[in-house]
Amino acid sequence: MSREFPISLTPPDWLVRNLQSQPAAPVNKAAVARAAIAMTLPLVVGLLAGRPEYGALASMGALSGVIGDTADAYRMRILNIAIPQAFGAIGITLGALAFGQGWVAVVAVTAIALVSGMISTIGAVASVSGLLLLLNAVVGAGLPMPGQWWLAPLLMTGGGLLVLVLALLAWPLRSGVPERDAVADTYRTVADLLAACGTDGYDDARHAVTQSLNQSYDLVLARRARHHGRSPDLTRLLAQLNSVIAVVEAAPAAHLRGKPLPEQVPAAVRHLAEAVRTGYTGPIALGLPTPADETSRAVDHALRHTAEVVTAPDVDPYALDDRLGRPAALRSRAAQGARNVMLSAASWRYGLRLALCIGIAQALVSIIPVPRSYWVALTITFVLKPDFGSVFSRALLRALGTVGGLVIAAAVLAEVPRGWWDVPVMLVLAPLIPALTPRGYGYQTAAITPVILLLSDVLNRQGTALLLPRLVDSLMGCAIALAVGYLLWPESWHTRVGDRLADAVADTARYVESAFGDATEAAARARMRRRLYRDLSVIRTEFQRALTEPPPTGRRAAAWWPLVVAVERIVDATTAARVRVKHGAAPPSEAEIVQVTRQLRELAEGVRRSETLVAVRTDLTGPPDSVLERLRQEVAAARAIASPRTP
Repeated sequence: MSREFPISLTPPDWLVRNLQSQPAAPVNKAAVARAAIAMTLPLVVGLLAGRPEYGALASMGALSGVIGDTADAYRMRILNIAIPQAFGAIGITLGALAFGQGWVAVVAVTAIALVSGMISTIGAVASVSGLLLLLNAVVGAGLPMPGQWWLAPLLMTGGGLLVLVLALLAWPLRSGVPERDAVADTYRTVADLLAACGTDGYDDARHAVTQSLNQSYDLVLARRARHHGRSPDLTRLLAQLNSVIAVVEAAPAAHLRGKPLPEQVPAAVRHLAEAVRTGYTGPIALGLPTPADETSRAVDHALRHTAEVVTAPDVDPYALDDRLGRPAALRSRAAQGARNVMLSAASWRYGLRLALCIGIAQALVSIIPVPRSYWVALTITFVLKPDFGSVFSRALLRALGTVGGLVIAAAVLAEVPRGWWDVPVMLVLAPLIPALTPRGYGYQTAAITPVILLLSDVLNRQGTALLLPRLVDSLMGCAIALAVGYLLWPESWHTRVGDRLADAVADTARYVESAFGDATEAAARARMRRRLYRDLSVIRTEFQRALTEPPPTGRRAAAWWPLVVAVERIVDATTAARVRVKHGAAPPSEAEIVQVTRQLRELAEGVRRSETLVAVRTDLTGPPDSVLERLRQEVAAARAIASPRTP
């Protein structure tokens, strides 16, 4: 008698993770308004001038500006939008010069892809610049540009700079406000962390604090790096960030007590957050309870010190430490980035990977007649960006997003006549790009697709005939990216969580040594801790990316998660022990510190040697009343997690 097994209709976890949208975030209404104005105004001007194709080119440039309009700080907006526009102008010029040149165009675009890929590894602004360099080169090489050779780059750059002008309109009235709001938000996340002490929500709250601190330090230090000397406003913000670190360091000790803090404690931090936001200086009442033990004394001391810094009318600009190290000047960072590009094996490897995919795509469409063939290379460019997440995930979402966008585009191209009707349609479609982009790449693709098709139709008047070629070209681009840019490169489908986690464990051993040694300065110890938590945050991000990969990569990544959490708890336990010692607890012996650090280094080497969890010893002994008792427990737990013998 045969047995029938039910067929599960439940989709696999990696597919579900790919299709899930990002957590809902408040819509950036200002960015939505800028997108609507910047992408519609050029169409209006083009129609008034009787040259709608010129307006369409400027709107395409504005689209690239809208995509790059993601910074909060005004000075960062200049970098995020203006520099990529310059590279985009170079790309459209080179591409237009190669248009119609047959195999010369193939070689030219492939060479540009190599350069684009290499500079994309420098950083966020360089990544967007490399993206626009290649995108515009592909468009210029595949689509005839109207007017003289200089007109297309001028129009597209003008459209992007229109977005920048709109983004800077409020700068005179709101200078420094984004940075101050970011620091105030950090204080609020710290208040949430203190409220979560002793509860199951502590780990998530701690991760939120790490992300918020990273963002605030990046904003403040990036802005100050472009100032000669120290401006009073930025000095004040940096002092407020540094001071709240003491509260963050006291939180692990409060959490390890196992009971929530009094409500007055997080309420006091929220009170300080409002003072940061408004710039208040003067007396402030915290209403803190009387401390009863060394842990509550640590929290009380940290809060009172933070309150003094927040409300102080003046801050000594030369008595501050940047916690992450003072950033180099922009010119120095650019020179260092250029050296890294030329000497880094990773930049050459990625550049060659992108150039190979683009070269194959350009050669393929040169041999096989493909309508609107430049869309193949455009798809590859978007899918293979090094800092945009999983190639597999982006290829999947690109295909699905294109299908969704084509449904909207079909209705627009079939039912809306070209001309002045394009203006209200663009007013509706353009704001969807910044509104949907935070939801995920598939949503962004679905929003951009109908806009691109509408502008393409203004240039060549092909109507719904654009739909099928766009779908075919996008699927071809996704297929080439997956076959040549993903499957042929083991580094793209092997998880990097293990190597990065091994580095973090080794850094944790050094942090344990520095936490209880007199040789390490407090500033250096604080920088070490901040960098360690930042690295752990990067590992979390890499872990989430790896979970979207199909088996076996996703399964390998999932196996590391308990150890990631364990290492975070080791860092917390170290910080808690340091805080307790600072406020009266007996310091640990040298032998205890040596034992813990040796075990951590053994764990780091074991993790580094293999992508599978390895067997390690779990023997840790010491005085039960030692301040390191909880740290020993966490280290033993981490080593037990890494042992396959554990049930």
